[in-house]
Amino acid sequence: MKSMALTVLATGVVVAVLGAPVALAQSGDTAEAHRAAAKAAAGQDFVGLLSSVCPEPRAQTAPAGPRRQGPPPASEWHVEPVKVFDNLYFVGQSEYSAWAVSTSDGIIVIDTIFDYSVEDEVVNGLKKLGLDPSKIKYAIVSHGHGDHSGGAKFLQDRFGTRILMSAADWDLLDRQTNGGLGQPKPKRDMVVTDGQKLTLGDTTLTMYLTPGHTPGTISTLIPVKDHGAPHLVAEWGGTGFNFTITPDRDRLYWFDTYITSAEKFRDIAAKAGADVIIANHSNLDGSKTKLQLLTERQPGDRNPYVVGADGVRRYLTVADECARAGLVALKGRP
Repeated sequence: MKSMALTVLATGVVVAVLGAPVALAQSGDTAEAHRAAAKAAAGQDFVGLLSSVCPEPRAQTAPAGPRRQGPPPASEWHVEPVKVFDNLYFVGQSEYSAWAVSTSDGIIVIDTIFDYSVEDEVVNGLKKLGLDPSKIKYAIVSHGHGDHSGGAKFLQDRFGTRILMSAADWDLLDRQTNGGLGQPKPKRDMVVTDGQKLTLGDTTLTMYLTPGHTPGTISTLIPVKDHGAPHLVAEWGGTGFNFTITPDRDRLYWFDTYITSAEKFRDIAAKAGADVIIANHSNLDGSKTKLQLLTERQPGDRNPYVVGADGVRRYLTVADECARAGLVALKGRP
């Protein structure tokens, strides 16, 4: 029988760090209990995600300064591309991720970062990796915020890339000025439905609607290989609780929706056997550290992105439990 590590926390929460899903005991439905469960699930592996969506109560953040006009200098965002798996590449910025999946019949890009950085990071990044950017056949935009959709129009116009987004987030882009964050809008193109498969050459990606972060966030399963060994990547498409609030939907609704989506995608990833987790912000999946480790990787070293099925489950449990903490706090419970 597989052993299981149990952690008993001061709040009365008993958490199974390995094995069965995290369970709450003797604690009640409180924000403190959910934060404790998230902390235990995160361990030392997902501290970036934990600090982003489950900050300590009363944590203070410095007020934002005046917004800079125009794009920031490349010195503030440029990073070199990295081959992560045999057929998956990081082609994003220092804080915003973009991923390229190479297939026998072209390339699929997941998220397109900003209009000012897409040519430098995605197009030139692919060239540096020995890939032809003119073969970008599809770009999946995980959600309709400008930091992920801003480069889509450039790819659409330059290479005829087909842009995929959910119907709800195509609508979200339509409602935003310049696509949000001052970014251009691509022409409305392919509409993703729940469980839809996208096949290009020898590779099939499966997309799921996981609303919460936005009304139509997409999370994706991506088959990859590492020196020929198969793995399955789960990409959680939208993480923060900066929900899109509309007059008919309040924050309680979006917390509930986010929780449902996190549970849904956790179950989907588990049943599919996903053992790799990636995100679209480099601080959320540890990419800042993992990309460096890949550049130093020696033959026989483990790929740092392979966290195992339990790691994928724990990552999505952190997102789930932090959303539950936010929900009960919004309802006025401690």
